[in-house]
Amino acid sequence: MDELQFKKIEFEDRELIHSYFLKFPSRSCERTFGNTFLWSRYYPVAFAIIENTLVFHAEYDKGSFSYPAGAPQDVKKAISILKTYTETQGIALKFYHVTPEQFAQMNQWFPDVFELELDRDNADYIYESEKLATLSGKKLHAKRNHINKFKATHENWSYETMSSENLEECFQMALKWRNENGCDDDEEKNAEICVTLNSLRLFSELEMVGGVLKVDGQVVAFTIGEPVSEDTFVVHIEKAFADMQGAYPMINQQFVEHECVNYKYINREEDMGLEGLRKAKLSYQPIFLEQKGIVKEKGK
Repeated sequence: MDELQFKKIEFEDRELIHSYFLKFPSRSCERTFGNTFLWSRYYPVAFAIIENTLVFHAEYDKGSFSYPAGAPQDVKKAISILKTYTETQGIALKFYHVTPEQFAQMNQWFPDVFELELDRDNADYIYESEKLATLSGKKLHAKRNHINKFKATHENWSYETMSSENLEECFQMALKWRNENGCDDDEEKNAEICVTLNSLRLFSELEMVGGVLKVDGQVVAFTIGEPVSEDTFVVHIEKAFADMQGAYPMINQQFVEHECVNYKYINREEDMGLEGLRKAKLSYQPIFLEQKGIVKEKGK
């Protein structure tokens, strides 16, 4: 892409990218530097500043861009530039991770030019942090039972905030988890565990927040996330041993109680269309789904 200069995301770009996400927030889990940087190693994404907006380009899909992050008048100009650019290149223009609110904005500027196709598999699950911390109410009764059973079964359990003191233990637990879950035979699982290991390696540099669950002094679960907006915290990673019954609900509840009480909402990301994951995420009673989709030019 010669005329538009897109650059591979490097750690040195953190401040610049983060400044746009901070100034023009969204609850979408993709709108954090940590998530973008870590996953760009597996799904190559480059970025550019176009008309004072931040735009990502999916290098594996020629005409595919993120919705520009910027002031409305600048976003409109950036869309026009991308539209002209793709036309001269003879490729169809596409925007990914577009919310219905963003599409409504586009449609005002370019009436009847674009269409939005929502992707249910890519919708983020948003929960009230208070509900995840307290698990109050009839609908979350089963979750409370799992936690009570965990506490009764493992009297010598403890929760710790993730820090330089316990990072190496989490790293070793993640390596063990990788071996137990056949990650080497599954490309998607392998990418996910690599992102997990890298998020532990760069935990301090990326200013992540994490929580660790131990039983008899051994790590059995951990979770990692970061704020995505003033009122929303996004949980990127959650790992627990499958044979440790109740470890997942336990780390989920403990992490929110200890690290996320200052945020109104918790974004626990999408289910990727996996039936088991969808069932699990719905069982926690999300308050709403952050819908996203692909925007294309009509008739192209």
